[in-house]
Amino acid sequence: MGKSMFGRLENFISLAKQGQHIQVSIDLKKQIVIPKVNRGESGDVKIETEFYVLLGEYSFNVEGNVKKVSKPYMYGVSEESTNIVLRERQIANERLKMDFNRLREANITFEEKYF
Repeated sequence: MGKSMFGRLENFISLAKQGQHIQVSIDLKKQIVIPKVNRGESGDVKIETEFYVLLGEYSFNVEGNVKKVSKPYMYGVSEESTNIVLRERQIANERLKMDFNRLREANITFEEKYF
């Protein structure tokens, strides 16, 4: 299993559909991203608004070999209202459900988790 060949969920789904037994564990994370922007000729760096990314980190086990795949499910601004944050989490969970259905249809063993 080459590194470049297995960097996406689709690669493992395809392999499972060919009859390969695959298990996967899923960790969900909220990663904070702070962009820095260079302002003017003085070279001062100003920190802008904090963003976050809701990530699914998949660890696929194929015949004892573990390969990791990360997939972003939602981006957001840390200063958003509670209603917007809840809506974004709901959208991320709906996207997870779609991937879970694809994994299940390929007979990949996993435990469902949500943000």
